[in-house]
Amino acid sequence: MSNDSGSVRRVPQKAEEGAARLAPRRGRPAGDHKAKRAELLKAATAVIAREGYAGASLRKVAQHAGHTTGAVTYYFANKEAMFTAVVESVFDEFDAFLETSRDPADVKTILNQWLNRTSADSDFWPVIFQLLAHARHEPAFAAIIERRYAKLREVLTTILERGQDEGVIRGDIPADLIADQLSAISDGWMMMLPVEPERFAPKRLQALLQATIALISPPSDVSDDRLGR
Repeated sequence: MSNDSGSVRRVPQKAEEGAARLAPRRGRPAGDHKAKRAELLKAATAVIAREGYAGASLRKVAQHAGHTTGAVTYYFANKEAMFTAVVESVFDEFDAFLETSRDPADVKTILNQWLNRTSADSDFWPVIFQLLAHARHEPAFAAIIERRYAKLREVLTTILERGQDEGVIRGDIPADLIADQLSAISDGWMMMLPVEPERFAPKRLQALLQATIALISPPSDVSDDRLGR
């Protein structure tokens, strides 16, 4: 600031320090970091489901969540990082679900609960389609999906092996092959559920689940012998 004589009058140091404290600073957004990230992941899922990979952007995610683009880039450096975070969160949910459903005698319930969970979310499978389509052209992204699917099958294999030991899962086929088949069956169902909802009406869905359990159960005479019937 200049006085009448043209000389510069310096702002007192304390005033400068006060102004600095009041000035907005970039950095970690205020609030619950984990909750904010989860909120943005949900918004990213909705945008990807609606727009696809090509149409999704950090700006659109920010608009959907009601935040600035800068808030989104704090959590996801770019669109690829956002896609990676979405797929990791999907498989985290898979893992958490299996962690609480480790009873090998009730594989039907595991499949049933998972189908109910995914069919209740209209964005879930459109997003999975987009993730898988993107992985076809991005080896690094495909490697993430391959790694997470391998872990999922490993946990399911452990559950099935325990079931084989207890005599409730057929033992003439290796557990890892049964796990792979169950994964393929459930993926196929859930892929077609949004396209053919009438095919998965409650009564028919229960019949499909029962047929799947029959395929992985021991023959009735063997099962009865092992269970002492």
